[in-house]
Amino acid sequence: MSDSSSILLSVVVPVRNEAENIVPLIEEIHAALDGAHAFEVIYVNDGSTDATAERLAGARTRFPRLRVVTHVASCGQSTAIRSGGEAARGQWIVTLDGDGQNDPADIPALVEIALGDSTGKVHLVTGIRARRRDSWLKRVSSRIANRIRQCLLKDGVSDTGCGLKVMRRDAFLRMPYFDHMHRYFPALIIRGGGEVRCVPVNHRPRLRGASNYGLFDRLWVGITDLFGVAWLLRRAKRPDIAPGD
Repeated sequence: MSDSSSILLSVVVPVRNEAENIVPLIEEIHAALDGAHAFEVIYVNDGSTDATAERLAGARTRFPRLRVVTHVASCGQSTAIRSGGEAARGQWIVTLDGDGQNDPADIPALVEIALGDSTGKVHLVTGIRARRRDSWLKRVSSRIANRIRQCLLKDGVSDTGCGLKVMRRDAFLRMPYFDHMHRYFPALIIRGGGEVRCVPVNHRPRLRGASNYGLFDRLWVGITDLFGVAWLLRRAKRPDIAPGD
């Protein structure tokens, strides 16, 4: 395994009660990145009560790049991503959901755009699910939420709910932290002076396990957070720095 100074990508996967998806997804991540870039895989076990911990322990014997961060109690997806980002040793963080609906085969295309930026201004490359493989209700509610978000935040991203993203680690760690912040990564990156690129990606149906999120729970929390993020954007100031020594 590469030493920490040579790691380019840290793939961060937050999971809670996803035992059946652990090994298949790790296999796909390695298939997508082996031989392409120096990488590590960080699974954040967010207080799982099923066999997730045992599956991760078994996977570590097969995959030496795999590291595991464990939350004793569930703290939510945003906190899990934050824990993974803090533990990461790569220059770039790759996030994807642990349910298998994001396709790891799409990671190289996002990474290529991130690394191909000669300006240094692109801090986030985000996937846009070209064809959602979710229920009708979930697709419609997501479309409405994205339109409301666009009206308030104007981040230029049509699908912030896609878990597949590539971010500069330093830019990620500079973001203000709060629960549920993962839905607002593009707006927060822009607030920090970075640029965002969008790439259509594959979206797959869930084949194993059950979703940990309720539709109406996400709706009400999202509305509350949306106004908070809008306030943060209005309060941000980025000075023009004059050339100097």
